[in-house]
Parts: sequence; structure tokens; C-alpha cells
Amino acid sequence: MLAHFSHHLVTALTVPLLPFIRDEFALDYTRAGLVISAFGLVYGACQLPGGWFADRIGPRVMLTIGIGGSAVTGLLAGLSQNYFMLLISLILMGLLGGSYHPAATSMISSVVEPRRRGQALGYHMIGGGASYFLAPLVAAGIAAAWGWRGTFISLAIPTVAFGIMLHVLLGRRMPAKKVAPKTTTGSAEAPSTTGRLRHLIALVTISTYNQAVIMAVVSFIPLFLVDHFGTNKEMAAASISLVYFMGLWAGPVGGYLADRWGKVKLLLTLCFTNGLFIYLLTLAPSGLGIGALLAFIGIALYFNTTAAQAYIVDEVSERYRSTALGIYFFGNMEGSGILTPVLGYLIDKFGFNLSFTITGVSLIAALIISAVFLQFIGAKYPVGRSKLP
Repeated sequence: MLAHFSHHLVTALTVPLLPFIRDEFALDYTRAGLVISAFGLVYGACQLPGGWFADRIGPRVMLTIGIGGSAVTGLLAGLSQNYFMLLISLILMGLLGGSYHPAATSMISSVVEPRRRGQALGYHMIGGGASYFLAPLVAAGIAAAWGWRGTFISLAIPTVAFGIMLHVLLGRRMPAKKVAPKTTTGSAEAPSTTGRLRHLIALVTISTYNQAVIMAVVSFIPLFLVDHFGTNKEMAAASISLVYFMGLWAGPVGGYLADRWGKVKLLLTLCFTNGLFIYLLTLAPSGLGIGALLAFIGIALYFNTTAAQAYIVDEVSERYRSTALGIYFFGNMEGSGILTPVLGYLIDKFGFNLSFTITGVSLIAALIISAVFLQFIGAKYPVGRSKLP
């Protein structure tokens, strides 16, 4: 939880500070979306090598790189003097920060019994939720006094200290390198059936699309509140905290539901509810109405990612677990990085209402297609009980 908190203390700043950055550099919605994508695309791409290296050199090194790299590049972002320099800083932040998630999730799953993995991963999500909750509140206050650059610099400094402390603590509690991978003998590690593999691919795809769409929409919430409702920039920046405040409890609750109710049922249900919530953004009044929707979106966000991670951990053997999780996080973040400027372009052309309507309908359509596809897989390829090797 502490590692997750410190990792996102700086990476969570870009979205709430977007109105300040937009005004200084006179950005349209498309270029504003590229500020988010500059980090998101590279961050997502680096989940793949991050997971691969975690399987081979151990998670401690990758966790340190993820936290320390985010801090150093956050300082560079705060020192940037133009739009181009800011983009370069955020690209470097994604490059170094992308090693965190696959290593952390794999580390947790390797020491927790299977029946409680969902809850354990949910508790880990509290750390990320806490940083995303606090960062907009702190950013709004610091930016009002010192500007958006001062916000990056002032939060990057304690993140460096967090990274050093965690590196020392992990060194005392685990070896620097991972134990040699287990061989895939026995029924628990037997090769998967074709149906099981296709089932895994289908569910990871719908979960990553779900997550990417939500993150793209959340990226524009501050601008939506400023331009659509006339909210002041500080309040708009702080509003993002409501989404991530849900992570302080929704992660563990989502993990509990995934363990008890079923991960597949939870994932498919969330696609429908998320599509509905995004559409309702176009109808809700300012104030309490928008606040309630942001809270529901935050709950769905943490339910979805906790259930998906627990599902992958259950389906893939420990030998390749970090790599599989890296693929999942790659899909989430690359999808968000691609969809954010696309959504910005739609907003430039059609406005917020029609763009959010299109986005919500696309999620519900994806749910229908996935449900039909999963039903077809289940009928044609009976799913076995073995794990993917």
C-alpha cells in the first residue's frame, strides 16, 4: 500500500492540473488530451518489459525504478518551460514508472492464498486510491499558491524519500532476485485448453477496454466542469479526488465480491454500469448530481481492475504471472493513452454531451459482443481447470 501510494503521488497530478496547463499553453482539447497521452502511452507500453524483467530479476529492483523514476521525472516536469519540454518529461515518467504494477501485483499474489487474493489485491489498491484522492486536493491548494510547476516539484521531493525507504525495507524482507521459476509439472501447471486461453483473452480485452474508456473520460472531467458548468479551476481539480476516494474502500470490497460472487460476473456487470454512468454525465445537474456519478465511476473503476487482476492471477502460473499482468496493464494504459486524444477530438468537434453519449454506448455494445463471444467459447470449447503455463 505504501509503495502504491508513493508511486502515484506524482503520476496522479497531470489530470487535476490540466486546466492550469491548458491555460498557460493555450491548448485545445486535442492537444490537452496529448498531455495525458504523452505519459499514458509510454507508461502502458513499458508494462510489458516491466513484467518480463520482474519475472527474471525480481520485483524489488523494478519497484524501486518505478517509484524513483516517477519522482525524478516529476521534478523535470516541474522545471519544464514550454509545452514540448513538458511532453518529454511525461514521456520519461512513463518510461521509468511503467515497471511498478506487474512487479507489485505478482509479489502480492505469490504470498497470499488463492481464496483471498482478490481481497489482498484490493488492499493494495487502497494505496493507489489514496494518492489519487489526495493528489488533486493537494494540487489544487499548491497550484493556487505556486502554480502547476510548484505542485510537481513539491510532491516529487517526498516521493524520492519514499522510494529510498521502500528499497531498504524490501531488502530486509525479501531476496534481491526471484527464486528460479518452477517447472510446469503436475495438474496445477498443466497446459491450458484452447477454450481457457480464448476465455482469458476475451475477458482481459473487455476489462482493459472498460478501464481505458473510464480513464479517458476521467481525464476530461476537470475541463468538463470548468467549461460546461463554469466551475473554478481549483474546485475542478479537487473534484477528481471524489473518483479516487472510492478506492480507499472499493478495492477491498471489489476483491471480496470477486472472490465470493465470481470475477467474470463482476467484470461483465461493470461494463453495463460504466456505460450507463458515462451517458448520465450528459444529463446530471452540477453539484450533487455530478458528484454522485463521479463516486459511482470511481467504485466501478476499482471493482473492475481488482477483479481483472485476481482473475489473471488465478488463470496463469507463477512462472509467467508478471508477464501476463504486464500485458493486462499494457492494454489498460495504452488504451487510455490512445482513447484520450480521440475523445478530445470528439469533444472539439461535437461537444461534451454527444462525445460522452458515444463513449457510453460503445461500452454497452462491447458488453453485448463480449457476452455473445464468451457464450460461443463456452459452447464450443469446454473450459478445463488447469492453469495457463
